[in-house]
Amino acid sequence: MPKKKRKCDEAQLKWFEDALERIKKATGARTQVQLAEVLDVRQSSISDAKRRCSIPSDWFLKLYRSHGLDPDWLAEGVEPVYINASKAKVPADTLLREAPAPYGRLNSRGRVVPVSSMAGADKDAETWTPKPLEELSVPESFCRPRLQVVKVDSASMAPVIGRGAFVGIDGDRKDHPDGDLCAVHFPHQGLTIRRVYMQGDSFLLKAENDKYSDLTIPADEMDKRTVGRVIWVLQSLAPL
Repeated sequence: MPKKKRKCDEAQLKWFEDALERIKKATGARTQVQLAEVLDVRQSSISDAKRRCSIPSDWFLKLYRSHGLDPDWLAEGVEPVYINASKAKVPADTLLREAPAPYGRLNSRGRVVPVSSMAGADKDAETWTPKPLEELSVPESFCRPRLQVVKVDSASMAPVIGRGAFVGIDGDRKDHPDGDLCAVHFPHQGLTIRRVYMQGDSFLLKAENDKYSDLTIPADEMDKRTVGRVIWVLQSLAPL
């Protein structure tokens, strides 16, 4: 029997995406085709690596030889960026400002991002657009290309997400795995965050707080209403 393919968990996928992002920024490769050329591999090799959430060790060796990059920085964001800076294509200071480092490390960096209300720019519009009200400093590794940060004004997801919590939403992730937290727009109401479950030809949006009613959306409307999946929550667990 063929071996069952191992699926990456979220932590492994996050590690892979961060490391690959550092490789792209250091080499200037913007597409998978360009990255394959830099690494002198087939494009399918990159897809295989992503499926396994594993970067082959010979990639790190190639990048050291071609760009002078330190494998520890590529893999974990641990400085220094270069072992041989004479081969650098991008200044280390530029990479350290732009590339993610794991949160909690001494060299991890933050980024100031805008925070929107749940209502957005126009609560009555058919699609949700953010309305920045304040700013928040978050770890660089928490950022995504299409990150939206909102300040929760409802207790419907308490105690998992309390009123006043800051929620990061990845606008590139609009799939709906059962039980995951998604941000969904309702015209005339604004954004809501709920656990999503597929039920026949509709989706059930379930609240954590039993004082709030669950919501239902026809399956054919879900994609256009979904703003993205919740990827992190910042909140206080005790009164400040």
